Amino acid sequence: MVYVPLPVGARAVGAAVQGLAALGLRGANVTIPHKGAVVPYLSSLDDDARLLKAVNTIVVDGDEMRGCNTDVEGVRGSLEEAVGAGLHGATGLVFGAGGAGRAAALALARMGVRVTIVNRTAAAAERLAALISAAVPGAGCRWLALSDLTAAEVVAQRVVVNATPLGMAGAGKVPAPLVDTVTAGQVVFDVVYTGGETDLLAQARARGANVVDGLSMLVRQAAVAFELWTGERAPLKVMQDAIARR
Repeated sequence: MVYVPLPVGARAVGAAVQGLAALGLRGANVTIPHKGAVVPYLSSLDDDARLLKAVNTIVVDGDEMRGCNTDVEGVRGSLEEAVGAGLHGATGLVFGAGGAGRAAALALARMGVRVTIVNRTAAAAERLAALISAAVPGAGCRWLALSDLTAAEVVAQRVVVNATPLGMAGAGKVPAPLVDTVTAGQVVFDVVYTGGETDLLAQARARGANVVDGLSMLVRQAAVAFELWTGERAPLKVMQDAIARR
């Protein structure tokens, strides 16, 4: 097997998905901004993809194409690798309500974290908080508009997640209330995985926080995708070593 990048414009998403089966491909990953756009073209969805309306892995089986969300497991696995399973009852803030934000919020809620969603568009944060509260009994997920985010709110969190492209080259910067406030004792997780360590993680590390970068999530979600495509156990150590050498 080979794994190759295939740039697809917004207008060609449907044709690209349909072409996977025609070309005899085993499957595909889907990155931003197409994780929601592929949904109408798939035969079925797994539970997390259906819940979050976001697909990052497509499995092709003959003419059938199944949409899966392995980002949720990517977040959970990354956090457990960094801090173990000791987050139950902790507080967490997720910045972003897109595909990555939805996955992060769901993973944290299932780990027993009391999640607050922050987003530039307050309505999107409100919708996601309602979705997580309904999906995870007892989660009690809440939301805030970015304009209402204070330093005190950030400091009160055990886990802080940047689930936006901000911090990636050309995408703009993570808002100051987050970058300037994270501190020792917190777990700071940035899903951005390109261009080296982000400003958010660099400042968090300098202040003594436990940092988790997007490469960890990238490998963890890719391991699940590998197993879906091949039926074989993913060589996680090989994958981690390959990322470390990039």
